[in-house]
Amino acid sequence: MTEQSPPAAPHHPTIDKTALRHAATVLVVRRDGTQGPAVLMGMRGAGAAFMPSKYVFPGGALDAGDSAIAQATPLSATCARRLAFEAPVDVGPALATAAVRELWEETGLLLGAPGAWPDTPPADWTGFAETGHLPAAAPLHFVFRAITPPGRPRRFDARFFLTDVADLASDPDDFSRACDELSHLHWVPMAEARALNLPFITEVVLAEVQALLESTSGPLGPPESVPFFDNSGSRSIFRRID
Repeated sequence: MTEQSPPAAPHHPTIDKTALRHAATVLVVRRDGTQGPAVLMGMRGAGAAFMPSKYVFPGGALDAGDSAIAQATPLSATCARRLAFEAPVDVGPALATAAVRELWEETGLLLGAPGAWPDTPPADWTGFAETGHLPAAAPLHFVFRAITPPGRPRRFDARFFLTDVADLASDPDDFSRACDELSHLHWVPMAEARALNLPFITEVVLAEVQALLESTSGPLGPPESVPFFDNSGSRSIFRRID
């Protein structure tokens, strides 16, 4: 009888976290207060490799499986076209899905519409699917793009999405289902946000979104053009998409 070798351990591809990765970030705003618009923010842990102890918006890197998740509603044609600028043509819908996933994971808030999942949801979508919703991309408006400068421990090609609290399918003050990646989750009046410990790019995005909100009191929509803080090369370039 020959001795059999133990079964090989399952192979999980290694992610190079220092490489430039696609990412999605969500600014959820509420305009129902007396202090002007407020935005949802939380603080990253002191031991985080990227932006430790900084206040940020919910967001994170694109997962390989995000492109396979069915959406209840698609991105607007304008946002989809702009997201495809100098990027893989199919990355826009996947980034919208990633934005919904990251919002759910980090805050417990639900951006979705009622719908049945066509297949068994992946593990990181199980809780979301149990609510009876599919991710909704239509309420997401692409408002900013920024590439992390070279030399940082993590580099992202990040797209920032804006959405209104009225589009959430959950209680905007219930963070009980959030993971522990962000602490001190709360609605910050935009007029006070810059007093927090913010990354530089967060301050830039806040200024752009404040100006956008000041120009409209009605439903949110795509801006006239999308600012692009491009650090893909040896020098920083501020561009506009469309």
